[in-house]
Amino acid sequence: MTLPLQQHPYGEHPVVLPPLENRDLDRADIPPETRRSLYRRLQELRQFEKRAYDLFMRNLVKGTSHLSLGMEAISAGFGEAMRADDYTFATYRGHAHTLSRGVPMAPVLAELMGRSSGLLGGKGGSMHLTSVEHGMLGSYAIIGAHLVIANGAALSAQLRGTGQVAVCFFGDGTTNIGAFHEALNFAAVYALPVVFVCENNLYMEYTAIADITAVTRPAADRAAAYGLEARTVDGNDVDAVYLAAREVLAHARSGEGPCLLEATTYRHGGHSRADPGKYRPDKEVAAWLDYDPITLYRGRLTRVGVPESELAAIDARVAAAVDEATEIAQNGPEPDGSAALTDVWADGGSSWRN
Repeated sequence: MTLPLQQHPYGEHPVVLPPLENRDLDRADIPPETRRSLYRRLQELRQFEKRAYDLFMRNLVKGTSHLSLGMEAISAGFGEAMRADDYTFATYRGHAHTLSRGVPMAPVLAELMGRSSGLLGGKGGSMHLTSVEHGMLGSYAIIGAHLVIANGAALSAQLRGTGQVAVCFFGDGTTNIGAFHEALNFAAVYALPVVFVCENNLYMEYTAIADITAVTRPAADRAAAYGLEARTVDGNDVDAVYLAAREVLAHARSGEGPCLLEATTYRHGGHSRADPGKYRPDKEVAAWLDYDPITLYRGRLTRVGVPESELAAIDARVAAAVDEATEIAQNGPEPDGSAALTDVWADGGSSWRN
């Protein structure tokens, strides 16, 4: 997918505009029930994160949070395509990926609010969501750290012959981290069943990736260095992501080795709740806001015959589920002081070694 570039009027960096809507995918070979499931997933992720933002603004979410509003199609598409026993590794922007693996909303919201009923007892918070039961093997705050860990999970699956695939999501900035190159090289050498997915939202925190990267596509243009095919996808088109996910998952599962997929998308807000995102050109922001993944998909579904009333009913059911999860989370107990002494590897001394 080639994205149009238009020079920023102040010469700061190129303005990257979204691709044109691909109506050819209206006729894609995707069962109607799968498309309804994809739409429900998009709504769940969007409404959940809007609620998380509201709770943050009410000072009920502890610490900071990194939302993926506008980026939902990537996690929704992969969540629909992955096997229940596959593994997910995500960055600190991991709410959507956690929910996409089937983790219920209530414990995730409770975790964000620091309640003992949270997914991790209120001790992990927004940036460290993990649910081994659901194959969600962590959200990682250190840029690039999880790529090599995903390789370990993939190697385990390979040695056990389970057919599981590790899917590792990361941002565009990770492609300039040493662990990215080390992980791709190792995965390629050992033909690991791992899929690396670059969520290229065009900005590394506050800096445009184009400003400091010599290639146009920070992940895909480096794939050949490790013997991998350069694969890209429109990260705002959930059908496109779902079809690409099926393809790369099948490739990795078949024993043919790793895949690298670059999905181009855009976050609606700043890097985190403390960031107003004013460094992005107004024209670019406006264009991408218009290219909203939910708006795009709702249009496609109505074109292929899904009644508006059915989509509205899905919206309403999701809204009710978010309200219920919020109520449960808010009523969860605060952790007591003794929780600080649990889930630790050592007491600080050397006795644990003996």
